[in-house]
Amino acid sequence: MKIEDSAQTTDARRLPSPERHLTVSPLDMRQPRFGTAMRGFDKNEVTAFLEEASTDYENALRENERLRGEIIRLEASLNQFRELEGSLKATLMSAQKVGDDMRLTSTNEAARIVREAEGRADLLVEKAQARLEDIEREIDGLRLKRREAEVSIEATISTLHNTLDFVREQERRERENKVVLHRPQVVHTA
Repeated sequence: MKIEDSAQTTDARRLPSPERHLTVSPLDMRQPRFGTAMRGFDKNEVTAFLEEASTDYENALRENERLRGEIIRLEASLNQFRELEGSLKATLMSAQKVGDDMRLTSTNEAARIVREAEGRADLLVEKAQARLEDIEREIDGLRLKRREAEVSIEATISTLHNTLDFVREQERRERENKVVLHRPQVVHTA
């Protein structure tokens, strides 16, 4: 237990940084060269421990390499996503600018159309007003002509009436004169 605790503590202190190259390999741990001394550790236990440590160390190195590969892959994906994000932002900004431009253009176009329509409407109103005035003048002229025609007709009727009265009077007088002329003369004998 103490050996494992000290090994973990030693491993925690000796963890290599990602940039640092390791000087002890799993093979070095499997084939150690120690000097012999009296009353040293049990050689089999040390060998078993080193074998187990080298296996764990080799697994850790493999996992480290796998994780480095995963980091490289993830960084590439992250860069790709960042590029995609930048592209999407640029596209979004471009779409927003196009939308704003279209909104501004359509607003300006609508204002222009309204101004033109108002101008045409004003022109139509002016033309209609002028036409109305022309029609009113024509109506006034026709009323005047009608009145003149009525006066003329009344004068003609009056003249015809007077002529008819005159003719009737003449006929009456002629009848009276004829009647007198046609009367037999009475001879008086006395």
